[in-house]
Amino acid sequence: MREPIESDLLRTFLVVTETSNFSAAAQRIGRTQSAVSAQVKRLEDTIGEALFERGARGVALTGAGTQLLPYARRVIDLLNEATATIRTKPLDGPVRIGIPEEYSQTVLPAALAAFSVRHPAVEVTISCDYTSHNLAALERDELDLAVVFDWSNQINGEVLCIDPTVWVTSLVHRLHDADPLPIAIYRNSTWCRDFALRSLEQHGRRYRIAVIADTSSGLKNAVAAGLAVTTLSRSNIPPGCRELTSADGFPLVDSSRVVLRRSRHHSTAAIQELAERVREAFQPMAALAPT
Repeated sequence: MREPIESDLLRTFLVVTETSNFSAAAQRIGRTQSAVSAQVKRLEDTIGEALFERGARGVALTGAGTQLLPYARRVIDLLNEATATIRTKPLDGPVRIGIPEEYSQTVLPAALAAFSVRHPAVEVTISCDYTSHNLAALERDELDLAVVFDWSNQINGEVLCIDPTVWVTSLVHRLHDADPLPIAIYRNSTWCRDFALRSLEQHGRRYRIAVIADTSSGLKNAVAAGLAVTTLSRSNIPPGCRELTSADGFPLVDSSRVVLRRSRHHSTAAIQELAERVREAFQPMAALAPT
């Protein structure tokens, strides 16, 4: 029976994989090159397969090394997560966060779930609402954190990403070719008047309001069903639909900044920790933002 694989050997294996060089790996982990080579040899002996092919310019994974790589990453990620969880001081108390409905089922659930698992004593309350309502609630000290849209670069706070609003149509239906254009809009929305409708008017596009909805889900259902075209955040385009671009004769509606606002009334360790998890949740979107 083979001996179990030591986590230190897997960590060294991952660093060598990332650097493709024993010398560079040794510098990163603070060991000698011979020590790194010895660890890799021990791992190969334990597995019974060569993991790297040595060449003049460095090393490359063998078939066995490629097969081991995802398992090594999973093991080390789990160990790191366990260590962080155990070392983290338990937090408690309430945290109230407001988020747009657009992100209630996409970006934030994983972050909020991970936070709840790590800090089960913290009572998290989530408010899914419009930006104006969440900003007002923040000022009334009814929220500790608020993720909001900023269309005019007027809201102070931490910019999490840029998520432009675009016109969206169904892949099956071609309502965007209709004249007048049937559109779905929010009920009683100054944003729709100042941005969505104005973008059409500025381009001389005739339209008629075909659907009025209170939520982004209502807008998505309308466009997916072929009842109208609508405006949505680029990250929130549903399956079976696509963005209408300048090639289709449609401009960007806005270049919304997604901003994290914090309460000016008070702050706690739990609030700061949840803010960090929210920031991490938006990092993939920030990386995809146009420059």
